[in-house]
Amino acid sequence: MEDQDRKRTILIVEDSPENIDVLVGILQKNYRLKIATSGEKALRIVAQGASPNLILLDIQMPGIDGYEVCRLLKKDPVTRQIPVIFVTAFSSVKEEEKGFALGCVDYIIKPVSPPIVLQRVKTHMALYDQNRKLEDKVAKRTQQLENAFSRIKESSLETIHILSKAAEYRDEDTGSHIYRISNYSAAIARKIGLSEKIVESILYAAPMHDVGKIGIPDSILLKPGGLTVDEFTTMKQHTLIGAKILENSKTGFIRLGEAIALTHHEWWNGTGYPRGLKEREIPLEGRIIAVADVFDALTTKRPYKEPFPLDVSFRIIAENRGTQFDPEVVDAFFFIKSEILKIRKKYADD
Repeated sequence: MEDQDRKRTILIVEDSPENIDVLVGILQKNYRLKIATSGEKALRIVAQGASPNLILLDIQMPGIDGYEVCRLLKKDPVTRQIPVIFVTAFSSVKEEEKGFALGCVDYIIKPVSPPIVLQRVKTHMALYDQNRKLEDKVAKRTQQLENAFSRIKESSLETIHILSKAAEYRDEDTGSHIYRISNYSAAIARKIGLSEKIVESILYAAPMHDVGKIGIPDSILLKPGGLTVDEFTTMKQHTLIGAKILENSKTGFIRLGEAIALTHHEWWNGTGYPRGLKEREIPLEGRIIAVADVFDALTTKRPYKEPFPLDVSFRIIAENRGTQFDPEVVDAFFFIKSEILKIRKKYADD
C-alpha cells in the first residue's frame, strides 16, 4: 500500500467481536481504524467532526440497523459523500437493491475474503478521492465565477453612475444625487417586500431616471426661477427622451430603467406626466422612485431653490400620500426613516 493509504481512516461498524477482529486483521497494516459496535455509536463518532474516509457497515445490529445508519448518513450534507460498504451475511438481490437505493457503494458478503476486502476498500477510496478533488475544483471554479460576476456587476453599476452623471451634472451641484436615489429606492423596495433580485435591479436602474435631461436646453434646465408653461412643457419631455434613450435593451435592469425614466413623474391621482397614469397603472418601480426623487429634491440645493429642512421635507411627503404618491410606498418610506437618514448622511453633498 502507498503511504497515503496509511493516512486514510476507516470506520468499522460491527456488533460481532469475531467479525471485528477479522476486519481489523485485514486492514490495520494499511489504514487507521475506528470501531463502533452499534449504529448509535457509529453516528456519534461521525458527529464528532473527524469523518472517516470510508465506512464498513454491518446491516443486522441491535438498535439502529445498518440500513437506518446509512439513510441518516446520506441525509446529512456533511456525511453524505462518505462511501459506505455493507458487510453482511445477506446476499439476496432484494437486500442489495435496498442498500444501493439508500446510497451504499458496494456489498461485501460474509464470511469475508481478505483480498476482496482490500481491493474493494482501495477502489472506493480512490473513487472517493477523485470525487473530492472534482468537488474542490467545482467549488473553486464556482467561487471564481461568482467573484468575476461580482466585479462585472460593480463595473456595470459604476458605468451607469458615470453615464447618469452626464445628465445630472447639468442641473445638480454634485453627482451624489444618483447614489442617494439608488439607495433610497432599493431600501424602500426591500421594505415593501420585493425579492433581493428585484431590489438589486432597482438599485442599478434608479440612476437612469433623469437621463433624458441630457436633451433639455440649458436655458430651461439651469433657469434659477420658475418655468413658464411652455418651458415646463419642454421640461416634461425628459421622461420621453429618457425612455427613448433606454428602449430596446436586452438587459433587464436597463429595461427597468426605461420604465422608471418614463413613469417617475406620474402621480397616484392621475395628474402627473407624461401619460396621466393613475394608481396601479403606474409601474411599482416608477412609484418607488417618485418618492425617493422628490425627497432628495426637497432636501438638496437646486438651481432654483435652497434645500428644505428635513422636518418640512418629511411633512411634504406625508401630505402628498394618496395624491402624488402611492400610499404603500410612502408608508414603507416612513417605516425606514432612520435608514433613509443614514443613506442621506453617507452620500451627503460635499
